[in-house]
Amino acid sequence: MNSKEYNISVDKYADGVYRFVLKNIKNEEKAQDIIQDTFEKLWIKAENVNFLKVKSYIFTTAYHTMIDHIRKDKKQTVLDRNAELKHAHERQYSDLNEILQEAIDMLPKIQKSLILLRDYEGYSYKEIAETTNLNESQVKVYIFRARKFLKNYLGTIESVI
Repeated sequence: MNSKEYNISVDKYADGVYRFVLKNIKNEEKAQDIIQDTFEKLWIKAENVNFLKVKSYIFTTAYHTMIDHIRKDKKQTVLDRNAELKHAHERQYSDLNEILQEAIDMLPKIQKSLILLRDYEGYSYKEIAETTNLNESQVKVYIFRARKFLKNYLGTIESVI
């Protein structure tokens, strides 16, 4: 493909591929970045791309570029969230109960109730299931999730003290 065919391809397919990407990610700026990356890749590989198959190449490249951006954003979000949780308690507290209560208050209502019944009141899983009209396995799952959240929120004891 030569530069004239490249320009024709851009004129002919840019709007369609942009709409395709925008419909999937619903963010105009990211969609524009993906389209720019797509056409950059096309320019780099232009001599190896058949002009008759350029539409397929553009949409395939845009799709893979979009997936790469989504994965990158997802990883960044996870890293940002982990950093946020890790440094959640850099404030100095002298009262550990206050920190623990703050963490428990952040739990969903059902998880909070079950944690209080199990860990504070000492009820068995069976007794909690009967009290809350849940089955025993649901109780165990909710408590596990609550404890996992608390562990992530509180981090190590050294970061709390």
